Amino acid sequence: MDARAVEKLQSIVDEAQRLVFFGGAGVSTESGIPDFRSPDGLYHQKYKFPPEYMLSHDCFLARTEDFFEFYRDKIISYDAKPNAAHYFLAELERAGRLSAVVTQNIDGLHSDAGSKCVYELHGSVRRNYCVKCGKFHSLEEVKAASGVPRCECGGVVKPDVVLYGEGLDDDVVSGAVRAIASADVMIIAGTSLVVYPAAGLVRYFRGKELVVVDLDPASSVSGAFHIQSKIGELLSKIKIR
Repeated sequence: MDARAVEKLQSIVDEAQRLVFFGGAGVSTESGIPDFRSPDGLYHQKYKFPPEYMLSHDCFLARTEDFFEFYRDKIISYDAKPNAAHYFLAELERAGRLSAVVTQNIDGLHSDAGSKCVYELHGSVRRNYCVKCGKFHSLEEVKAASGVPRCECGGVVKPDVVLYGEGLDDDVVSGAVRAIASADVMIIAGTSLVVYPAAGLVRYFRGKELVVVDLDPASSVSGAFHIQSKIGELLSKIKIR
């Protein structure tokens, strides 16, 4: 890892007053959760139907058993724990320097690490609701259910995640936009920035320093300081002072 890049990021973090972190699947790979678009990712594996369909609203409605078979096997089969990046961001928030985490991930690891202001653009596997009566059901219940998970009332229990064909939550998006627009520093990590509308939120940043951290040397944003690194490894070298 380039020592000069670490030194520059340290300086940026030292001066930040309202830092916003925008993260994608690459933030959780260090916790053992595979991403989607890498050569070994979900989109390069073979299934009965394409992953985009298996994780779609249409599949949930028309092939509910297939949906949950795929969902259990590929989305919630990991007992992952927060990594260095999650813990660093939670500590930075407690220090009053980080104003929000905006994440495309649905694993809930930022909250597990202690972060309080987290905008989960695509929802969370930790929240599950009956489509009939609205009762909350835990992730453990969904994992343990045989076949399609059902509520006591007979309704299907749906994960509170944004499926293909569904829109993002307006309140979550509005909160994320406000945080990004008021930030003086934004760090983008572990995302290809190709999934819209989430990736489009980056355009609301008008702050002083924009940092992009990714393993792909070609992955960058115009005007950003790019660091080629795993985000957890990088942030473990940064001090909060």
